[in-house]
Amino acid sequence: MTINRHILLGVSGGIAAYKSAELVRLLRKQGAEVRVVMTQSAMQFISPLTLQALSGNPVHSELLDADAENAMGHISLARWADLLLIAPTTANLIAKLSHGLADDLLSTLYLAATCPVYVAPAMNQAMWTKAVTQENITKLLRHGVMIIGPEQGDQACGETGFGRMSEPAAICKYLTHTPRVQTPPTVQHLQGVKVLISAGPTREPLDPVRYITNRSSGKMGYALAHAALQAGAEVTLISGPVTLAAPANIELINVETAAEMYEAALSRAADHAIYIGAAAVADYSPVIMQPEKIKKQAEQTTIILQKTKDILADVAKLDKRPYTVGFAAETHELEVYARDKLARKKLDMIAANWVGRELGGFDSNQNALHVFWENGEQTLAMMDKTRLAEELIHLIAERFNEKQRA
Repeated sequence: MTINRHILLGVSGGIAAYKSAELVRLLRKQGAEVRVVMTQSAMQFISPLTLQALSGNPVHSELLDADAENAMGHISLARWADLLLIAPTTANLIAKLSHGLADDLLSTLYLAATCPVYVAPAMNQAMWTKAVTQENITKLLRHGVMIIGPEQGDQACGETGFGRMSEPAAICKYLTHTPRVQTPPTVQHLQGVKVLISAGPTREPLDPVRYITNRSSGKMGYALAHAALQAGAEVTLISGPVTLAAPANIELINVETAAEMYEAALSRAADHAIYIGAAAVADYSPVIMQPEKIKKQAEQTTIILQKTKDILADVAKLDKRPYTVGFAAETHELEVYARDKLARKKLDMIAANWVGRELGGFDSNQNALHVFWENGEQTLAMMDKTRLAEELIHLIAERFNEKQRA
């Protein structure tokens, strides 16, 4: 499938800027007309002449270019673009964009753009996981910006982790499967409906310094909270320990253990019309939390675990039960396990996704879902979790409203 549209490519100053040359080549190969805007620091990593030759258009870098400003050049560029893609996007630029700063051509174009905006982060793994960077990413997601990557792997600094810019081919594939027009605001299908959402992991303490947990980032649950707000719902979010900023205008309840999440959910579920269990709750918890740090002595040790209470199943058993939506993350036989969970726990709906694969799942900004309900199912393709959450909330609202009418 060809892209066949006007793409304004922003390049900021990181070592991954070398990938922008291949990105321009692939975008043009797929039918796009590309114009490039570079920051001053980006030009330290790759020559403007290279990108000019590959794009077939002059490269822009100056905000106060006398010739261009005679025709309000930054406005003209913003209006020309069908899509603004910034790749790579450094931590510094993400911070500027999230706070609305406009001190160079690229950040000014971002503010002036009315087209869909995509950013492909690229930075050191410690910078990516820093709480302030994740807060800035959350702000961009709230503003409608779509995030591509980053990926996990070896980095130029010699470290390994999340922060690698997605490969140009993956970025092009992502853009190819994105609508050409900006997604309209979510319809108010849940106006005034009280929605309870759980998100993130739990931590089950072994001793004062160690705990058992999982790889859930909470991104899906937080995106669902934002999407439910857009749909007009009154949202309560029960969150395990994450590094995300909660959406404004919700009630946030912070918990740590599975027991705390159980208590928070069961004490509130009957007062809500919908419960979405997006949290990755521990299945087992240590029977005993040691009062002092466990010392490394024996070659082997044994930890006795006990099963935690089943939040989803117990919410679904309530006399005044909400419309109950569960999640299932599976490494194999996804449909079999999802349908079993739907029936066994008497849920209204379950959203299942693969984990441990190249795309989607834990830590990623993208995911895909296979959603099941009684006598029905729907597949939601791989996309940014913000858009995926909007699609899922729309589907939940449809099924919930249909059940209410029945």
